[in-house]
Amino acid sequence: MLNDSPGRGKIRLTRRGRGALLVTGALVAGAAVAVPLLLLNDSSERPEAVVIPEGWRTSQVYKAVDKALGVPDGSSKKAAAKAKLKLPHEANGNPEGYLFPATYPIAEKSTPESVLSYMVATAGKKFGTAPISAGAENNAVSVYQTVTIASIAQAEAESKQDMGKVARVVLNRLAQGMPLQMDSTVNYALNRSTLHTKTADTKVESPYNTYARMGLPPTPIANPGDEAMRAATSPPAGDWLYFVTVKKGDTRFTADFEEHQRNVDEFNRLQKQQGKSASS
Repeated sequence: MLNDSPGRGKIRLTRRGRGALLVTGALVAGAAVAVPLLLLNDSSERPEAVVIPEGWRTSQVYKAVDKALGVPDGSSKKAAAKAKLKLPHEANGNPEGYLFPATYPIAEKSTPESVLSYMVATAGKKFGTAPISAGAENNAVSVYQTVTIASIAQAEAESKQDMGKVARVVLNRLAQGMPLQMDSTVNYALNRSTLHTKTADTKVESPYNTYARMGLPPTPIANPGDEAMRAATSPPAGDWLYFVTVKKGDTRFTADFEEHQRNVDEFNRLQKQQGKSASS
């Protein structure tokens, strides 16, 4: 999403978008000169824009907007509850998934409500296109459900190339009446991000626990970007039902449970080895 540009600083985002960003330089074709928020703590300079990375949760977006506008923590969350955001009916007023990742300008008169409204309007334009509608219809889901699938693909896939396969796994499991069993939805329920999900975690009482509940979670679990939406609307053909990232750059998809279990065992073995190396 971010291109390298000359300026006061740069940061490379992970796919889960760690750390909020602010823009203090000129905007160039949607790109921005981005610096970590902490670098601005001792400066009175107000940023010209706020950058929202793909895959951020709404809670992260709220914090970034609060920081960009210099308003008290929690202001954007309160504004979202009061604002008449143009969200789909299925959202029930929850903007998760519809605060579209992009670079948004900050003006002197900008407020949390105006910035959030801009984000939702951008999502409306992005998600209201014919390809999105056609893809959703072809997959036998609604556009809102497509955004939810895209948010899961964004959170689960190690690379952009794997997003489509993850989306296909979700659709295959829905078609076969299988629980999704996605760690990313459990992480959302527990308000955390981790690769290690324990058995106790999969029993948490939450509508986002896709181990215990059938179907998609009630809302998206993050705000997906263009790549994830393309993956969710046009996933590759495949019979995959399982996947696991055994190690960086090695995500294995399969339709065979026994093969998947062998892959999981290898993942656990490698994790154990890394743990021993770190403690030695």
